[in-house]
Amino acid sequence: MKLVNETIQSSSKQSSSKVEGIKEASDYLRGTILEGLADDTTGAIAKSDTQLTKFHGIYQQDDRDLRRERRQQKLEKAFSFMVRIRNPGGICSTDSWLMVDEIADKYANGSIRLTSRQSFQLHGVLKGNLKKTIKEINDGLLDTIAACGDVNRNVMCNPNPYQSKVHEAVYEVAKAISNHMTPQTHAYHEIWLNGELVGGAKEDESVEPIYGKTYLPRKFKTSIAVPPSNDVDLFSQDLSFIAIVEDDKLVGFNVTTGGGMGMDHNKPETYPRLADVIGYITPEQVIPIAEAVVTTQRDYGDRSNRKHARLKYTIEDRGLEWFKGEVESRSGIKLQPERPYKFETTADRFGWSKGTNGFWNVNLFIENGRVKDTDDFKIKTGLREIAKIHKGDLRITPNQNLIIGNIAEEDRPTIENLLKKYYIFESYNQSALRLNSMACVAMPTCGLALAESERQLPNIITKLDLAIEESGLRDDAISIRMTGCPNGCVRPYLGEIGLVGRSPGKYNIYLGAKIDGTRLNKLYKKADTVDELVEELLPIIRHYARERETEEEFGDFVIRKEYVKATLAGREFHD
Repeated sequence: MKLVNETIQSSSKQSSSKVEGIKEASDYLRGTILEGLADDTTGAIAKSDTQLTKFHGIYQQDDRDLRRERRQQKLEKAFSFMVRIRNPGGICSTDSWLMVDEIADKYANGSIRLTSRQSFQLHGVLKGNLKKTIKEINDGLLDTIAACGDVNRNVMCNPNPYQSKVHEAVYEVAKAISNHMTPQTHAYHEIWLNGELVGGAKEDESVEPIYGKTYLPRKFKTSIAVPPSNDVDLFSQDLSFIAIVEDDKLVGFNVTTGGGMGMDHNKPETYPRLADVIGYITPEQVIPIAEAVVTTQRDYGDRSNRKHARLKYTIEDRGLEWFKGEVESRSGIKLQPERPYKFETTADRFGWSKGTNGFWNVNLFIENGRVKDTDDFKIKTGLREIAKIHKGDLRITPNQNLIIGNIAEEDRPTIENLLKKYYIFESYNQSALRLNSMACVAMPTCGLALAESERQLPNIITKLDLAIEESGLRDDAISIRMTGCPNGCVRPYLGEIGLVGRSPGKYNIYLGAKIDGTRLNKLYKKADTVDELVEELLPIIRHYARERETEEEFGDFVIRKEYVKATLAGREFHD
């Protein structure tokens, strides 16, 4: 294994980006965060520190709906912070759920956001409440470290216990990866948990034995899938493991590397890319292989251009065989030939199902992952009351939904009654189009958003549902994903319909991804308004209803009918 203080190959011949300089000077993610929290003259923190707080699970944001009004009043922006809670594998206890629910009301905007990486987000936390928020999250046995930043982020894992007897074993692997890849700096405890000040270890490589002083060139995402479900969209991740199950036993994993969703409009040198399978390993080889992949990216990833800094570009530039050889050399493990596997869908299975352990689970639809009470569904209150009496667990799915897990037979009527009382029982009585939808947060809090997403997608689906109902497609799953910018949250380039914000009120339409997550979509129409994109999609949906072949999925249909060409590799995305 190469030492952290060896020459970083990718940066030795080129100047580093500004963010690299911030990390270098931060004393292992400390910066001046503590001083900024103590400054009561502003609701913001120093610009350089906003890069560092990401590693602590925090994004500085402002309410963009109020920008013009506050500017006219000569006031600073309405700053607040998004706090992302790390939750490997998506499973949390009822006590942890109740803790998050309480913090959302005390310090955030009153809602909980379930993310497409199976974690929690709290929005609207003011600077003066940040330390209390982080401390109470940790008191509740969760944390926020490495939920964002240039490190390995929340490790995803198939959460559906009905599917396989190996779920518990796979979940343990996900937690082990997460623990091994967690930054070791004491900065998090010093700043947020009133830990003893350590500092002064600027040249001590043992502080971060995996990441080193400047961490990774860019964010890094890891997942585990259990076929036939690809709900984690593993081909969109930097590193993933496909569970290989024989006779109901976990025997090993196929390893995939080099996936990533982000790109920029009008920059063909940026593109989403699907991961490649590089071989098969046994369960005990997961951690050394994961570390070897991470350190290879640490040493060879592009540190001069953050838009070219993801692992997908390192592999594209240097070649898959070179990368595979480097991983084998660092880990001391010879990758075996990949084992057969087959994925069928990325969708959730809604409603009640019985697990292999004999307990019941119910998968609820949470539109765009937003847990809040509405006139139609008292989701937040209902889930709070369920958590108070539920003896099992709660599981966030990669599709922003929620499973109430491990319900004993005798407790099912009680859970059902509470679901009915708070109108949650009908949450999944929706069109399959809506049930297979995802949107990023976008406006008003995300600083990168070019257009609406979470607040707009439900309206778009309502309009499309007219054609869905008329065409007899109510129960036919078509995946639709919407983002406010091209950066790739909620993995829009793997939606059979992808809507990506281009400018205020305008979106690019992408079509043709495969429902199992093994093919990207492609640009169909550029810069449509909401009304225009609906008018574009309605006849295509009706066409699909009339002329699809038996069991033909929507993404396959639009390619067969030549609405778009199939995207077989990332570099073909812009063709």
